[in-house]
Amino acid sequence: MEFRNGQVAVTGASGGIGRALCAHLAALGLSVFALDRVAPEPLSGVTFVSVDVTVASSVEAAVASVYEVAPGPVDLVCCAGIVEDDVAAEDMPIELFDAVLAVNLRGLFLSCQAFGRQLLARGGGSIVNIASMSGNHVVNFPQRQCAYNASKAGVTALSKSLAVEWGARGVRVNAVSPGYVSTPLLARKAHQFDQWMAGIVLKRFAEPDEVARAVAFLLSTDSGYCCGTELLMDGGFSLR
Repeated sequence: MEFRNGQVAVTGASGGIGRALCAHLAALGLSVFALDRVAPEPLSGVTFVSVDVTVASSVEAAVASVYEVAPGPVDLVCCAGIVEDDVAAEDMPIELFDAVLAVNLRGLFLSCQAFGRQLLARGGGSIVNIASMSGNHVVNFPQRQCAYNASKAGVTALSKSLAVEWGARGVRVNAVSPGYVSTPLLARKAHQFDQWMAGIVLKRFAEPDEVARAVAFLLSTDSGYCCGTELLMDGGFSLR
């Protein structure tokens, strides 16, 4: 597997999927910049950069910090995300709705915009956004998470819009839409596992490393004809 630029920034790097991404991409030989508010556990080949993706000035400062070290164009994986904890739509405080969209959609846009400007100016590269099966394929049950679902539908639409705007200018934008992934965040909802598992054709949750491998494919030159692709990997959940 080959990579055009050999360097990548990962937002949400301290989360379960984000940490797996950093470890996998570093193992493939990329120089990895782990962007988050809290530093992940140290990994060889990974440099931590502090950022709050919801704040434009913080994102711009993080990009500047990355390019103080990076010798050339830096690809991007947007993995930062949060979910509300089973809140009925009619009872949801608008502050909570705004907070979810601020991280999942506004933060992703700010990250794509800031890193995308650099890629456009430096000859191109690849951006991969972490969306979700919950965006356009299913409405989760029994948990209620309308803000998360709406934000991830936005991620898919935004990724396709950026792909159209930037693809001919050398920047490919694609998305991975996982189903249920075995992470510490998912473990908080163990009481719902049986209901979820009943709908998964493969009868298991995804492992973070599986998501990492899918992201690596879309970053690499192996996916050179993928532009605006949404790679759905949900174990067949959306088929039921």
